[in-house]
Amino acid sequence: MSAKSDALETAVTDYIQARTALEAAPDARARLLADRAFARLAALAAPRIRYFTRSYGLSDVAEDAAQVCAIALHRAAERYDPARARFTTYVNWQFRAELQALRLRLHGDQRCAGRREVAAIFSLDALQEEGDDEWLVDPAAEEETERAAADNLAALLADRLVEEWADRRRTRLGTSRGDGARQEARIAVEAKLVRHHLMVSGTAERLRESDRHIVRRALADIVHHAPVRKRH
Repeated sequence: MSAKSDALETAVTDYIQARTALEAAPDARARLLADRAFARLAALAAPRIRYFTRSYGLSDVAEDAAQVCAIALHRAAERYDPARARFTTYVNWQFRAELQALRLRLHGDQRCAGRREVAAIFSLDALQEEGDDEWLVDPAAEEETERAAADNLAALLADRLVEEWADRRRTRLGTSRGDGARQEARIAVEAKLVRHHLMVSGTAERLRESDRHIVRRALADIVHHAPVRKRH
């Protein structure tokens, strides 16, 4: 999670604590602390509000958009449950709902041709200059992409290794042992079993003795024929 999102999470936690203290002892000092906590939360949320205001084509009514978003922010902070979601996710949906409703009141149904009346092109450079871009980055996206790429490469490598092993297995069996179709079916079953165990990332399940023999023999053959990388 980005530093700004973390700061927003801290701010809403501080506001919840201040609000709880105000409810327990409703005096002037407690109210002041609660108001300050909410003001800090609103300041941190301001870049998001500006971005959503532009993305919904409401820059010409920015003050109205800011007001409805302030209401959405207050409602989100009042109802926020940290156990269910990050505050950034929760409040973003609140902003979207309020701005969508405002746009509908001002511009009507935007699902048809009227949508182009509120369409806008935004510059990423402009967002970066205003500090509005950091929250748009999904912190898990890079890790998930790398993991998916690694899994894909592993699958491709496993396919190649098993295919080469199956060719060698086919050559060793030859055609003297019986029907070619039965032999191919046998190799296909063995290849599927071997590939599965090449891709197992956790504790492998228990195998029958015959299957364990096939896997061990195949893996030994694959290792034996694996290309050796020379070190310079």
